[in-house]
Amino acid sequence: MTIKVLLVDDEPLVRAGLRAVLEAQPDIEVVGEAADGAAVVPLVRGLRPDVVAMDVRMPLMDGIEATQAVLRTVDSPPKILVVTTFENDEYVYGALRAGADGFLLKRARPAEIVHAVRLIAEGDSLLFPAAVRDMAAAYGQDRPANEAHEALVRANLTDREEDVLRLMARGLSNAEIAGRLIVGTETVKSHVSAILAKLGARDRTQAVIAAYESGFVSPT
Repeated sequence: MTIKVLLVDDEPLVRAGLRAVLEAQPDIEVVGEAADGAAVVPLVRGLRPDVVAMDVRMPLMDGIEATQAVLRTVDSPPKILVVTTFENDEYVYGALRAGADGFLLKRARPAEIVHAVRLIAEGDSLLFPAAVRDMAAAYGQDRPANEAHEALVRANLTDREEDVLRLMARGLSNAEIAGRLIVGTETVKSHVSAILAKLGARDRTQAVIAAYESGFVSPT
């Protein structure tokens, strides 16, 4: 199955580099490009990419606003992979909180870029879990702790769902969680789906951020 990717970055050289790396793979196709976040919504509607690889800092509409626009206005929105220069960036954390599914460093090696796109498309593991943890520790205090805690309490997770969420926060894939808990992978998928629904999270990245910000899992 081919993964369709839309590239969004105001630097033509960055777009060209990403295109060259991704199109060298038999299972990835770059279906379009844009130089600013303001162009993302119409392109997503027209091209229906599976993944949008999007710069977090752009002149007219940044990656946070573009992520919010896509998730707010597009039915069955694509996965969003934020592309950034700096790993521990408040803009990146803002994009993740807004609904982006993960992030990628511009200096990443070709194999890392391909791995990130495939992992985001599959959606069964957390990309760079240690970096997400560090950003939660640095920037997660913006949301009142009691608000985040109350949201988690209202979710009323079962004991097993709490176990799964803790392992998700450590970056384990569904298969790894299944091995750790000695259950089937399909059982883990069911637990993950229930966790996302109860937390009102778009995907496991937002669920893990909620776990950190509520104090359920400590980022330090």
